[in-house]
Amino acid sequence: MRINSFKPEQLKDGPVLKAGFIVRVHQKITDVSADGKEKQRVQIFEGQVIGTKGGKAINGTVTVRKISSGVGVERIFPIHSPNIEKIEIVKATPARKAKIYFTRTGAEARVRE
Repeated sequence: MRINSFKPEQLKDGPVLKAGFIVRVHQKITDVSADGKEKQRVQIFEGQVIGTKGGKAINGTVTVRKISSGVGVERIFPIHSPNIEKIEIVKATPARKAKIYFTRTGAEARVRE
């Protein structure tokens, strides 16, 4: 599907996300078993928003980072993707900067409590 060929009803009304927010992203995952059967499930990715791009536009994305087993994991989610079921805000504490990429280096996040 080309980015120019979308319908207005495909746009989702999601929350306004800012850097520093703790969010849960519910994503649809399709599993294929050994015998070829497909099964859909919802996988939850919970972490801190470290940046957004594109705002509420059709090409808007949000980058979410979490620590899993001592290793930092980042995922970039397209906001209006049909695979994203919902995005819920767990804790709304905005950071002082629009992009908090410095959390990758282990620096302490400058987030208001």
